Amino acid sequence: MGTVIVREARRAEFPAVGTLRVDAYAAGGFLRRDDPYAETLHLLGTQGDGTVLVVEDEGNILGTVMIAADASTELADSADAADIRALAVAPESQGRGIARLLLRSAVRRAAMSGVRHLLLSTRPDMRAAHHLYETEGFARAPELDWQPIPGFTLLVYEMRVSREKPVTRPGCRAGPATH
Repeated sequence: MGTVIVREARRAEFPAVGTLRVDAYAAGGFLRRDDPYAETLHLLGTQGDGTVLVVEDEGNILGTVMIAADASTELADSADAADIRALAVAPESQGRGIARLLLRSAVRRAAMSGVRHLLLSTRPDMRAAHHLYETEGFARAPELDWQPIPGFTLLVYEMRVSREKPVTRPGCRAGPATH
């Protein structure tokens, strides 16, 4: 890797970011390209519905995540809550710590903007993602699990944050979130 930076996506990059998301989910076996959610995933952030972060290495976008800080999202129910959505790493860049860097950056960005409660939804079969969330200080919140469509349950993880460091449920290890 060259010089890796995390920054907000530029509007002109949104189509490529959407394609990266769909490619990553499809490569992992979590999405069929003809699934109606593929279009939703592709368009996230294009309507000002969140802050889209990207990891760039020598002009190439390697991964992305979105912070949706709005009480109208699926989970966030107050002005100090936000959803983390669409964490994705390009298939050829997976296994290099990009997802961890994106997650830490999203936590830090949210905390700096006043968010105190972060939530994220994940599929039950995204086990590598579950491990990442747990090692970074997120805890399962099964009481918040939900079904976007009947019969399809999403698992919810949460983290309480402060400007200084994440605050998690008792017994959950908090990883560094300021990198």
